Amino acid sequence: MNKKVAIIMGSTSDLPVMQDAIDVLKELEIEIQVDVVSAHRTPEKMFEFGKTAHENGIAVIIAGAGGAAHLPGMVASLSPLPIIGVPVKSSNSIDGWDSVLSILQMPGGVPVATVALNGAKNAGILAAQILGATQEDVRERIINYKQGLKEKVTKAAAQMRENV
Repeated sequence: MNKKVAIIMGSTSDLPVMQDAIDVLKELEIEIQVDVVSAHRTPEKMFEFGKTAHENGIAVIIAGAGGAAHLPGMVASLSPLPIIGVPVKSSNSIDGWDSVLSILQMPGGVPVATVALNGAKNAGILAAQILGATQEDVRERIINYKQGLKEKVTKAAAQMRENV
């Protein structure tokens, strides 16, 4: 049975960044569940989500957060699933470094895979690759996606050489 990827964020203001994960997972035909789950404003919802996600058909969680960025780590402390953290450069952020370090510097035993600042697209691709490790159809779509990237770069390089 194919599993879905949950994409959660601390605030609706994170959606413009997290949309990249949504878009790439839709392109790869992977079922998603998207929600706002704030570690600070809705902690009860976050606890319930983190404790039960694996019982609800979710295989991977992508959690985006800005500022103090506690959401990915807190969900990782509650869930047995792989968590991919997306640091978001938000309006209250210190150039995004606070978000990056809050997600990156997890204590031993509570891992969070962390992508680049505003790197939701890579989070989506990584989530798909995690699913693809055990789902051959997803793995084939990832192979085709990466082939498409190669072809796009090759075509752009050829066009550049023609125009130089």
